[in-house]
Amino acid sequence: MILSAMKRAMPSGLALLALALVMALGLAAPARAETLSDALVSAYKNSGLLDQNRALLRAADEDFALAVAGLRPVVNYVLASNYSSISQKTASNLQISAQMLLYDFGRSQKRKAVARENVLSLRDALVGVEQKVLLRAVSAYANVLREGSIVALRENNLRLIGEQLRAARDRFDVGDVTRTDVAIAEARLASSKAALAAARGNLAVAREEYRAAIGHYPGTLQPLPTPPATAASLASARAIARQNHPDLSQARRGVKIADLNAEIAAAAVLPTLSGTAQVAVDQDGNDSSAVGIQLSGPIYQGGAIAARDRKAAAQRDAARAGLHLAGASVDQNVGDAWARLSVAGAGLEATAQQIRAARVALRGATQEAEVGSRTTLDVLNAEQELLDAQASEVSARTDRYLAVYNLLAAMGLMTVSHLRLGVAQYDPEAYYNAVKNAPTHRVSPQGQRLDSLLKSLGRN
Repeated sequence: MILSAMKRAMPSGLALLALALVMALGLAAPARAETLSDALVSAYKNSGLLDQNRALLRAADEDFALAVAGLRPVVNYVLASNYSSISQKTASNLQISAQMLLYDFGRSQKRKAVARENVLSLRDALVGVEQKVLLRAVSAYANVLREGSIVALRENNLRLIGEQLRAARDRFDVGDVTRTDVAIAEARLASSKAALAAARGNLAVAREEYRAAIGHYPGTLQPLPTPPATAASLASARAIARQNHPDLSQARRGVKIADLNAEIAAAAVLPTLSGTAQVAVDQDGNDSSAVGIQLSGPIYQGGAIAARDRKAAAQRDAARAGLHLAGASVDQNVGDAWARLSVAGAGLEATAQQIRAARVALRGATQEAEVGSRTTLDVLNAEQELLDAQASEVSARTDRYLAVYNLLAAMGLMTVSHLRLGVAQYDPEAYYNAVKNAPTHRVSPQGQRLDSLLKSLGRN
């Protein structure tokens, strides 16, 4: 209706201009403030640390492909040409040979199982890295809000002290206060300016950490949302951590890997049965071929086999001890995080009481100063007490919020899926499934699918 009225009231050229202005105003909506979820999604998408560990995981996937390839035939060729100075002739021949493992008492199958466990172990490590990335992002987001609030408090404090200084000077001019009162207000103003400069510096540092953790500088940030639920009790939190924490899962994988390696080392004295085939053709068209089987094994290696066996057994014992240490560490970290959460909650309650008391004290000191029973210093001290209480409350609230997420990380739940961030997650199975059968690159259909996957990962 508005546009129709404008068209009727204006010439056609002006109407078109007005239409363009209205559309521009409609499109120029204010930018939406960034939320904590937005920041976490950005951190997850832009983390170089996650990219690095995903690449390491893909390298481990290829180790599994190598273990699979070790169970298949190996075919080689040799094309040779030799010139004899005696006969002054050149002799050429082509030789194709093939070799395949037939039986090695399960050692190769165990190596394949070790490669698979290494893949799963690195997946656990990737979850651990994901937790660190997201926890750093939460901390960066909360710290920017904290330091921004403290800057606002310091700016307000500087304004109030400036008013106190002007009042002190006015009262000095009429003889109500001495030069000492004015000097005290001036000193407090200089101190407030220094504190404001320090607070702005802390905010600048927090902004740099935000950029490093999340991938861009912070704009307008939404207040911290309600934190997620954790656990009903310390025992429940530890039980969840025992089941979900990636460090503990990785330690269990380490024990299984060490057990398999010990079995491989113990079987090193057993023989290996292989099949061989060979075809040779010379330049005159004469050919020869041979097939056979080969049984090979060690007789004496100077004690190396026994040393490898003992080494594998020692590494197995170390892995089992590492599993015990990982469990103890997870339990301790959960206990520490639970205690910090309790302390942060108590600190937040204490600072709320401190603020109430400081406001009462400031109100009383101001009223008493007006009738001459309090000095300017008393009022400035009361203002400083209130400022300190408010800054403590901001820090305590942030500390309690971060303590919740630290507890989640200690429980192994600081992940994209648990936080329900609604972002497409990296699928470690996709690359593994593409290479687990050791496809021939750019030849087999599986290799062609792998090419497409590599392109999607950003490789040329």
